[in-house]
Parts: sequence; C-alpha cells; structure tokens
Amino acid sequence: MSSSLKKTYKFAGTTALLLTFFLTLFLSVFLFYIDQFNGKLIILSSLFCFVLSFILIQYRVDRYIFKRIEKIYNDVIFLESETGPVNSVPLSTDLDFLSKELSKYTRLKKMELESFRAREEFRKEFVGNVAHELKTPLFTVQGYIATLLDGAMEDSEVLEKYLKRADKGVDRLIYIVKDLDMITKIEFGDAKLEKTNFDILELINNVFEQLEMKAKKKNITLSLDELSTCSVYVHADMERIQQVVSNLLVNSIKYGHNNGTTEVNVESLNKDKVVVRITDNGEGIEEEHIPRLFERFYRVDKSGARSEGGSGLGLAIVKHIIEAHEEKIFIESKYGIGSEFSFTLQKQE
Repeated sequence: MSSSLKKTYKFAGTTALLLTFFLTLFLSVFLFYIDQFNGKLIILSSLFCFVLSFILIQYRVDRYIFKRIEKIYNDVIFLESETGPVNSVPLSTDLDFLSKELSKYTRLKKMELESFRAREEFRKEFVGNVAHELKTPLFTVQGYIATLLDGAMEDSEVLEKYLKRADKGVDRLIYIVKDLDMITKIEFGDAKLEKTNFDILELINNVFEQLEMKAKKKNITLSLDELSTCSVYVHADMERIQQVVSNLLVNSIKYGHNNGTTEVNVESLNKDKVVVRITDNGEGIEEEHIPRLFERFYRVDKSGARSEGGSGLGLAIVKHIIEAHEEKIFIESKYGIGSEFSFTLQKQE
C-alpha cells in the first residue's frame, strides 16, 4: 500500500471515528432521555455509522479533492519534464508530495530568472562595449576626413599624414569586426578545425620571432623553458593554436613590466595530454577580475589597455578556440607578482 493511500485512509478513518463518536454520544443521550437506552443498538449503530462515514469520506476525498488537484499535479509534472507529462508517475492525493514538487519547481524558476537577469546585464554591457570599441576608431576616421574636406587636403603633407591615420583607424575597425566574426563562427560551429600533428615547440619559436620587435620595445625577454628542448607533437588545428599562443604572449607583453620576462613551458600532463604554460612577472591581475577575464571586451585597466591597442577580444578568442578543441584553459595570477595562463592539448595520434 502506497504512503499516499495510507494517508488518505488515515484521514478518512480519523474523520469517520470523530463523526461516529459525536453521533453515538448524541444517540446515547437521546435514547437515555426517552428511556429507551439499548447497549446493543448503540454498538451496532456506531459500527454502521463508522463504516458508512469512512466509505463516504474516502469516496469524496478520491472524487472531490483528487479531481481538483489532478490538473495542478499534471502541470507540475509537465513543467519539470523536458518532454511533457511523465506517465509513469501515478497521480496522487498526497498534498505533501505536491507541495514538495511545487517548491522544487519554484526554486528552479527562481534560478532561471536570476540567470536571465544576469544574461540581460551581460547583453547590455556587451552592446555598450561593442559600441564604445567601434565608436572610437569611427570618430577618429570621421575627424580626419572632415578636416581634409574642410580644406586641409590642399596641403600635401597634411593630406598624407591624415590619410595614413584614417587608414589606421579603418584597420582597427576591420580588426575588431574580424575578431567578432571569428568568435561567432566558433560559437556556432561554422569554423571547422583542421587538426594535424605538429611540433608545438616549433610553433612557439615561430611566434617568438613574430613578436620579437614588440617585446624589445619594452625590453621583455621571451624564453622557452630549457627543459622543453625536444620536439613535442600535438594533435590540433595548428593555425588556431598559433593564434592562441600569439594572443597570450601579446597580452603578456602588453601588461608586462619593462625589463620583464615571459617564459613558456610545455609539459606532459598524462599519456594523452600536454599542458602549455605561459608565465610572466608582470603586474598581475586582481582576483575580482579573474572570473570575467575571458569575456568579450572586458578590460582590467579600462584606460591603459585601450592605449595599448588590440580589439579587446584576444582572451575571448583564446577561450573559444581551446574549448572548440574540447580542452581546458586555466589562469593563476597574483596582483603585483605576475600571471600564468595554461591550456591543455591532445598529444599526436
């Protein structure tokens, strides 16, 4: 016998017993008053009253209450199910169960509502950041062109200088749009990965050569850990991983101290994975910023970071590329000491 059935029987039995008690008491007093008191009649009438009351109350509970909570019960089951009502779950008059289900559903909807609010805040911030990032180069280009149209283009030196600056503004716009397009394609699975086996150490050295001049401007030394001297082959999209390494190193140089160092280390994590670590002794990141570091256009230094250039999408792209490889990326940082970004890759097949 189910617990819900036991509870309805208990309710009907208790109610019938109380009703029988008061009716028997009334009948006894009445018979005594008219001097017709009969013990057997009292007992028989009590039994009859109890049985009849129990049957009627149980029937009314099943038919009256059950029918009215049936719709609520079905709605709760439907809302909690991804495919519709769960037919295998029997309907019940157990109000405790129904209360628990409603509480569970309320908590679920509250969590969803909080999630929607957080997403809405993120959307508003993201739209504002996109507008700001695009507005700056657009206004710059517009200003140079307007100056030239006002008569400055009659001076050949000014004309050439302003056109070059306007061209840089257009390049920045293209850079931002390309990065946004890349992230969107990766998110929707349109950017297919072309995985091959390649030497990750050779790729890192190639990126070092590309960023040599940028690092020299701040006297930052780029180095590959001396233990990482042998070839380490991984299975991944070489072009995308090169972009990951490049973006992380550019970020390290951007926020690194003059005369600082950035070291890359490649280690075997297990028989199937390697981990690439990029460590610097730069300014580090305050703990409050770390959870949002991979968001699009999120900048720790709202002013200084823009002066260094970049689209503000570098770390977001890194995260999307690594996740597209079904790998993990980690960050450890202490403000004033430095940062370490690390990500895993699959070893060659």
